[in-house]
Amino acid sequence: MNRPSPFAEPVYITRPALPPLGEYVAELAEIWRSGWLTNNGAKHRAFESELAALLRAPHLSLFNNGTTALIVACRALGLSGEVITTPFTFPATPHVLTWSGVAPVFADIDPETLTLDPEQIEPLVTPRTTGILGVHVYGMPCRVSAIQRIADRCGLRIIYDGAHAFGTEIDGAPLAGFGDATMLSFHATKLFHTAEGGALVVKDAHLKQRVDHLKNFGIASETEVVMPGINGKMSELQAALGLVNLRHLEAERSRRARLAAVYRERLGEVEGLSCLAPPANVRNSHQYFVLRVRRERRPGLRDVLYERLKSFNIFARRYFYPLVSDASCYRALPSSGSDRLPVARRAASEVLALPFFGELGIDGVHRVCDAIAYALEE
Repeated sequence: MNRPSPFAEPVYITRPALPPLGEYVAELAEIWRSGWLTNNGAKHRAFESELAALLRAPHLSLFNNGTTALIVACRALGLSGEVITTPFTFPATPHVLTWSGVAPVFADIDPETLTLDPEQIEPLVTPRTTGILGVHVYGMPCRVSAIQRIADRCGLRIIYDGAHAFGTEIDGAPLAGFGDATMLSFHATKLFHTAEGGALVVKDAHLKQRVDHLKNFGIASETEVVMPGINGKMSELQAALGLVNLRHLEAERSRRARLAAVYRERLGEVEGLSCLAPPANVRNSHQYFVLRVRRERRPGLRDVLYERLKSFNIFARRYFYPLVSDASCYRALPSSGSDRLPVARRAASEVLALPFFGELGIDGVHRVCDAIAYALEE
């Protein structure tokens, strides 16, 4: 085949979905008139209410970012000692444990879903274990029922990192309703964003009150500080962007669904490639589109493809590579040993996240697929 022409400008795996500027300016004008920029203002309250209704989350608390939300979740749930988590994730996941004085213990992942494998969790439980921190990778749900059974048997708390799972559902049930707390990220790279931001969804009103105190210096009233907290509040500027982006969320999700269909049609039957997708009973978050380049076709082919796509101005991402358990700050842990985590190590050598955002368009997806086909043929 003839060599496809490269993109004129670099194409990355995502691009922030920005609403019409006039809509955001109108929200800002109201903030300017009020003079209220943070500390639970009108935009914050409206956004928290609308978001909770959309996600069917009775107890939701907004944050300045998802990492702070996870740190507060660890403190609110009283985690200590050791917490079992996944090595196949962004570094923030184990970092929040370390920042909370908790030792991360890495368990291997399921070979198909790439989420925590419940069968690998229970053998790692010790008298020091207080919780499980699972990650819904690429919006693919953890095996929440199996993990809950382990937690119930062992008396453990469950936190889910749902940074990739905005709006994901299992059999119509919101994914954020499982476990004791679920973090959502509203970083600019996400399907839904507030430039920076996040939220915690928790199970009961008492825990929500504790979370709200912890993210606001532990302040309960003008004269009362009830616990040592931090500053994790979302500003009015972030909340206003969230309110506007909510109006355009489903349009962006629909655009991404169409792009995913083209990717699957073009790449799903290519020998040695497979397209990750959640099962039929799961509503896709459409956060990422991930290709798996199987080592059976040729060892190291994923990395070759990753590099060759750059010549077409396409910047895919080996997401997650290397494993966070191999980072210098974690590789000395017993659970990070070179003979451990074989499934996660294989996945890290095979996954490739492709450009995936509404503005890419159908033509853009075809051009990415053409480049992949040419690179593989070459």
